Amino acid sequence: MAGNSFGTIFRITTFGESHGAGIGVVLDGVPPNIELTEADIQIDLDRRRPGQSKITTQRQESDTAEILSGVFEGKTTGAPMAILIRNGNQRPQDYSEIKDIFRPGHADYTFFAKFGIRDYRGGGRSSGRETACRVAAGAIAKKVLLQAGVKIIAYTLSVGRITAKKIDFSVIEKNIVRAPDLEVAELMIAEIEKARKDLDSVGGIVEAVVQGCPVGLGDPVFDKLNAKLSHALMSIGTIRGIEFGEGFRATTMRASEHNDPFVINGKKVTTKTNHAGGILGGISTGEDIVLRVAVKAPSSIAQEQETINTNYDAVKIRVKGRHDPCICPRVVPVVEAMIAVTVLDALLIQKSIK
Repeated sequence: MAGNSFGTIFRITTFGESHGAGIGVVLDGVPPNIELTEADIQIDLDRRRPGQSKITTQRQESDTAEILSGVFEGKTTGAPMAILIRNGNQRPQDYSEIKDIFRPGHADYTFFAKFGIRDYRGGGRSSGRETACRVAAGAIAKKVLLQAGVKIIAYTLSVGRITAKKIDFSVIEKNIVRAPDLEVAELMIAEIEKARKDLDSVGGIVEAVVQGCPVGLGDPVFDKLNAKLSHALMSIGTIRGIEFGEGFRATTMRASEHNDPFVINGKKVTTKTNHAGGILGGISTGEDIVLRVAVKAPSSIAQEQETINTNYDAVKIRVKGRHDPCICPRVVPVVEAMIAVTVLDALLIQKSIK
């Protein structure tokens, strides 16, 4: 199966299935002499793990990271790193009733059509559980980037039609929806709970800001930084769209409004505004990179839906089990992780040519 690896110099390969023995990630290109412990990785895994609040799936997994290689006496060695996360709460029996039925909105049919075989245990390889591997890799990338002065902050900007009215980074981890606005967070939570009571689910928008990104990252034409970030973030199963800076709003702006005037601030080139979102011509400008991703409503709902089975008969389905009514709070650390992996790889590529 192709498509399990991402990156050029800093390269990650994930493995494992949702209800198998475990999942994990192998990392190449981790710089040596970085102080690293399993606790460093666990911080972000705890932000992504299931069962963390009343508005997430109640599947109980500790998502405990085990470093198998690449670290000696508390420092990275430069050798390939392997991280294992064992599945402790597998319940494949939850899916036995639908093993021959294609769930609407899921990858069941497309995987079956492509490979001729399907792991029906929660979607197997297509499950959102695979993103724990990305978060583990991203935690390492974020630590390396922090030493270079780069910080990545993501948050739930909206849930359904409810949008944050202010952006306060200090409150993101102080509410269970990970919103930057405490007052609006309560409205978002109520919207999620309403969807759950309706046996339904709801989507939203996650916004991310990359602070301290140096100028010059990304390469022209096919390897533009925004193109690589789009690849990274669109590879997350629940993401349905991405925009940078003003995004689609730029279509309503004239060039005189959208262009960011260059100015000299001391000895540094900056811009008066940042409508471009920190990237011009596919190369970072040194301003904050600002992007947003559209997160769809989780496909697993308890409402009866129409579908077909493996014999291509029309059938009805009600998806049982433990599922998120809104995935935005748990997607936040996944978004951060994929940005971190991408930016670190771009940084290492830039260092290799200068």
